[in-house]
Amino acid sequence: MRSIIVGFFLVIIIINLASCNSNFTPKPRAYYNIELPQRSYHLFNDPGYPYAFEYPVYAHVSVQVDTIGNTPYWINVDFDQFQGRIYLSYKSIGGKSIYKIKTGTGYKDSVVKNSFEDLREEAYKMTYKHTIKASAIVDSPFLSDYGSSGVYFYVGGEAATSRQFYITDGAKHFMRGALYFDASPNADSLSVVSDFIETDMRHLIKTFRWK
Repeated sequence: MRSIIVGFFLVIIIINLASCNSNFTPKPRAYYNIELPQRSYHLFNDPGYPYAFEYPVYAHVSVQVDTIGNTPYWINVDFDQFQGRIYLSYKSIGGKSIYKIKTGTGYKDSVVKNSFEDLREEAYKMTYKHTIKASAIVDSPFLSDYGSSGVYFYVGGEAATSRQFYITDGAKHFMRGALYFDASPNADSLSVVSDFIETDMRHLIKTFRWK
């Protein structure tokens, strides 16, 4: 019996020694495989809206809820499959916007006339407020096929939004777009989908026209 017990412990010791000398290779972090749809587009050209553009058939347009006031024509392009959304916020140059201003007794409405310079500055501020989380911000001016101009912003790192833009005719119309996901910011896990939707976002800009 004693020899059996001794033999048992010897086997245990040999196994432990062998496992200590074995090479262990940690597996790299992996993410779910994402099925990307075939690209195809159709036209958004609803009556009453001052703009039109093409967007993917695997997305749909929804109306933004007016939480501030005096902001018609604000819509979203929703990518339900990816839990992503492009927010499109329209303002007329020379028109008026209502902002909530904090005072000592609470918030009050402040009516501001929209100048091109103020709207452009606001677009830059809305992008660069992500500087704390962003590893880089690259802005690229563009000219659309229909004569409008604007700036496309790429925001790198763990920022809440990785792509933004504004497009304008410089005289009457100003639109700002921003891509967000209903998920915690993670540049690695979202990169495939962000890159995929970026092509759609650039197609939206390319086909964007004012009425």
